[in-house]
Amino acid sequence: MPVATNDGVDIYYEVDGPSNAETVVLIEGLGYGRWMWRWQREALAEHYETIVVDNRGTGESDAPAGPYSIAEMAADVEAVLADRGVERAHLIGASMGGMIVQQYAIEYDRAASIALLCSSLGGEEAPAASPEVQARMVAEPEGHDEREVIRHRMAPAMTDEFPERNDDLIERIVDWRLTQDADDAARESQLAAVGAFDAADRLGEIDAPALVAHGTADRVLPVENAELLADGLSDARLELFDGGPHLFFIEQADAVNETLLDFLGEQAAGRHGGDGDR
Repeated sequence: MPVATNDGVDIYYEVDGPSNAETVVLIEGLGYGRWMWRWQREALAEHYETIVVDNRGTGESDAPAGPYSIAEMAADVEAVLADRGVERAHLIGASMGGMIVQQYAIEYDRAASIALLCSSLGGEEAPAASPEVQARMVAEPEGHDEREVIRHRMAPAMTDEFPERNDDLIERIVDWRLTQDADDAARESQLAAVGAFDAADRLGEIDAPALVAHGTADRVLPVENAELLADGLSDARLELFDGGPHLFFIEQADAVNETLLDFLGEQAAGRHGGDGDR
């Protein structure tokens, strides 16, 4: 069980794929465990060493008292890469994970490229979910058991049709969430980090090539967030997925994986020579 330590906090991570290949790091969203990347891990691990990091408060990582900050979680990623001995890596983050990736690329020098899925630059100018969606995501409907509450809260992150057509999969996702996701206290600590995050004035400091990918029907973080990110980054490729919800990387996994592999391939093709670093 690989574990890195940052300032006394143990951070768990998992490694797949060939160890002699370039490294891709996958960073989870708010409260979500490693399960959220199962649609991308297999496809990426055919070509890359993949590292999936449990954010503090999630999965097997420690859950210190909060609130947390995005800077702390970026430092956790740095601890993982140092522990693994990775000098350069491609970082992919979804939602809050994209915020962590932005912070990481600003503060540290190991990012060869970044991919920001359904994410936001934070701050006052970033479009937020409607009040109705925000209320749905924290609701505890009367008479609902724990599994029903998870399904109810998760609905805005998906298209209306997806749960209807994939009930068995949704039940498996609920199982994974019950065993891997952050508990209520840790989720609140992560939520505080999201609320305080604002990279609007620092995006220009990121010089790593960036992929910004977003679903056009995202109700959690509206697609305008992607446009702001792409405008603020110095070297960004914007890919919009028609009709995609917040969890578009699950609902449109094949297309997302193709885009990620194409972007990562572009980075390899664009380099002149190699430095031998993993």
